[in-house]
Amino acid sequence: MTARGWFLFSLMGVLWGIPYLMIKVAVDGVSPSGVVFVRCLLGAALLLPFALRGGGFLATVRAHWLPMLAFACIEIIGPWWTLTDAERHLSSSLAGLLIAAVPVLGIALARLFGDTERLSARRWLGLLLGFGGVALLAAPELSGGSAWAITEVLLTALGYATAPLIMTRWLKDVPTLRLIVPCLLLAAAVYAPAGIAGRPAEVPSAAVLTSLAGLGVFCTALAFVVFLELIKEVGPTRAVVFTYVNPAVAVAAGVAFLSEPLTAAIVRSFGLILTGSVLATSSQQEGLADQDVPAVPRSRERDGLRSLRDSRDA
Repeated sequence: MTARGWFLFSLMGVLWGIPYLMIKVAVDGVSPSGVVFVRCLLGAALLLPFALRGGGFLATVRAHWLPMLAFACIEIIGPWWTLTDAERHLSSSLAGLLIAAVPVLGIALARLFGDTERLSARRWLGLLLGFGGVALLAAPELSGGSAWAITEVLLTALGYATAPLIMTRWLKDVPTLRLIVPCLLLAAAVYAPAGIAGRPAEVPSAAVLTSLAGLGVFCTALAFVVFLELIKEVGPTRAVVFTYVNPAVAVAAGVAFLSEPLTAAIVRSFGLILTGSVLATSSQQEGLADQDVPAVPRSRERDGLRSLRDSRDA
């Protein structure tokens, strides 16, 4: 890859690795609905002018409104809230590692949705390792009173893994920004009443406000733009590999900035999940991922940018 490609690749690993840290900080001063509302509103406001360029924005929405509605619910509206709510009780490191199971879940779901591609022994081994890593990570929390929070993160991961299936079947020809902006606007509208009604009585701390701004500006708006440039620079196959870097960034950020513990169980789980994800999503030809994470990345890989957060923090 070129130097520019490596720079964009590294930047994406950070932009979609730090939301867990920012969510953890933001949710200490703002309700989960408020966090999602601000994030979506800021992201949509910054991306809307680019989505409107060239015309055809409303025509695209009218032509694809039903699958776009499903995509918005499964990729953003549901997962971003459950992830944010879960981080009131879980560390950002743990949330980031559990979300790392999305590629493994994506392969399992693809089978249920009728994918006829034969799974090799290597990919079956990857599935088992990935789920084993999730079980190793989640088991202590389930017995420690955080069962619902763990469930919320796994529901987020399930949404992030399901959304690309909708994308590939019904939205693969929709330009990325014309897909993402309406979804963000809809999510902002959904959470506006609860977010506004539950706003804090006092102005949140500087750390909370900075985290909210970072989620909307950097982890949503800028991340999408950078991802588009990365795809154009290195191609869709190499572009999605950064999704394997995100969990490490999430753990490092939690340890460095929030003093979250780095235990042996976390290291072992990360190794299992990462290895399982690489093996389970490897193709016969290249041994690389053919299924994506946060959500949104797979959607952008497929949409002709030739897809994206994506696949569900958030």
